[in-house]
Amino acid sequence: MSVRPVAPDDVAAVVDLVRELAGYEKAPHEARMTEEQLSAALFAESPLLFGHVAEADDGVVVGMALWFLNFSTWRGTHGIHLEDLYVQPQHRGSGLGRELLRTLADLCVQRGYSRLEWSVLDWNTPSIEFYEAAGAVPMDEWTVFRLTDDALTGFAADRRGLR
Repeated sequence: MSVRPVAPDDVAAVVDLVRELAGYEKAPHEARMTEEQLSAALFAESPLLFGHVAEADDGVVVGMALWFLNFSTWRGTHGIHLEDLYVQPQHRGSGLGRELLRTLADLCVQRGYSRLEWSVLDWNTPSIEFYEAAGAVPMDEWTVFRLTDDALTGFAADRRGLR
């Protein structure tokens, strides 16, 4: 198994994997990220996004994890928020997904981060079972909220008196 940090040459493959993930999650129209955006986020002077890729035996990138740091005010430490974890269907069951997740868990332990967390769609039973097998527990009492597009713009405009 080969899991390593994302390199500049991996950007196109990672964008393709993000689009595959969006298709799997029944939201292909929402995956608008470009290679330029991903490259700028990952390889900025002080990046705020990080990533790892999983390679098949032939060296082809077949999986990825994109993540960023968060902070727990209750624990007083950083943690990792896993934004996307994806392994192509034909490579699932090979251990690559587990190794991607284990790599991030190891980074947390090495750096003294107290949490590794992510969101999963309620209907995604295979992923839920995968995460539970790794020892993860669902945060049932929490609901994710999001402002985006017109709602985000409108809410911000209200603050500035632009409406």
